[in-house]
Amino acid sequence: MKKRIILAGGSGFLGKALAEKLIQRDYEVVVLTRRPRERVDGVKDVFWDAKSLGDWMQFVDGADVIINLTGKSVDCRYNEKNRREIIASRVDSTRVMGEAIAKCKNPPRVWLNSSSATLYLHTFDTPMDENGPTGATPEAKDEFSIEVIRQWESVLDDARTPRTRKVALRTVMVLGHARNSVFPVLRRLTKFGLGGRMGSGRQFVSWIHQDDFCRAIEWLIAHEEISGAVNICAPNPLPNVEMMRLFREVCGVPFGLPATEWMLEIGAFFLRTETELIIKSRRVVPGRLLASGFKFQFPEMRGALADISK
Repeated sequence: MKKRIILAGGSGFLGKALAEKLIQRDYEVVVLTRRPRERVDGVKDVFWDAKSLGDWMQFVDGADVIINLTGKSVDCRYNEKNRREIIASRVDSTRVMGEAIAKCKNPPRVWLNSSSATLYLHTFDTPMDENGPTGATPEAKDEFSIEVIRQWESVLDDARTPRTRKVALRTVMVLGHARNSVFPVLRRLTKFGLGGRMGSGRQFVSWIHQDDFCRAIEWLIAHEEISGAVNICAPNPLPNVEMMRLFREVCGVPFGLPATEWMLEIGAFFLRTETELIIKSRRVVPGRLLASGFKFQFPEMRGALADISK
C-alpha cells in the first residue's frame, strides 16, 4: 500500500512542485484546498477551509506525513485587512491541523509546517543558522513579519501531538519556473534594463532552488532524528548587488539601472507590495540540514539561475 502524504496549501507554486515530486516517489498525495478540482496527475484534491474541522480529517487519520504550506501571500500591502488575513491564514490552518492530528487513532509520524527565515535579525555580517538571534529591526521595517512568524510557530509548538514529530520549515525565497515565483519577475525586470542593485545592494539574499526545496522536504521526512526549526535555504546567501549581476549575466544584459530606496517605495506602492521584501538583509544558512548530511544540488546561485533559465 502506498504511503499517504497530506499536502495542505498544495495549490500554490511550491505545493505543485512538491506534489509532482512526491507522486514520482510513488506516494499517495492528497491536497487540501479551498478549490478542489478533478485532476489527472494522480493527486486527489479534498476541500478544507483551513480553519475548521471537517470531512478532510478522514484522510489525515492513517496518513504517513502532513505538510502544511497554507498561508496568504505576503506579496501585498500590509493594510489592516491584509494583515488580518496573513495572520489568520497561517495561525488558523496550523491550529486546526494540530486539532485534527490530536484526534487521530493513527496519527501521522511527521508534521512539516511552513514558517519563514525572515524571523532572524536583519544583518549584513553574521550568517544565521537555527541558533541565530531573532527579532525586528526598524531599518528593515519587519516588525509585522516577525510578529506573524512568532504567532505561527507558537501555535505549532503548542499543538498536542505527542506521537507526531513536528518540524517548522523556516523557508527563504524559492527560485523556480512558475509564473508566481520570484525568478520570472526578476528576469523580466533585468531584460527591461532594471536589473541593477536595489537600495544599497548590501542586503543579503537567502534563496533555494525549487528542486533542493523538494529534496530537503523528502530528507526531513526520512530523518526521524530532526525536529523543531529547520532553515530551508541554500548554503551561500549573497548580497543583492551580486544577485542582480548574476541575473544580468544569465539574461545577457550588460547593464541594469539601480533603484534607490525612495524609488523602491514608489514602485512597491504601485505594485501593491512592501519594500521589506527587498530591503531586509537575510543572511541565513542551513545549519541543521548540513549537519545531518544533506547535499545541495545547487549550492551557488549562478548554477541555480543557469538551470532555471534552460
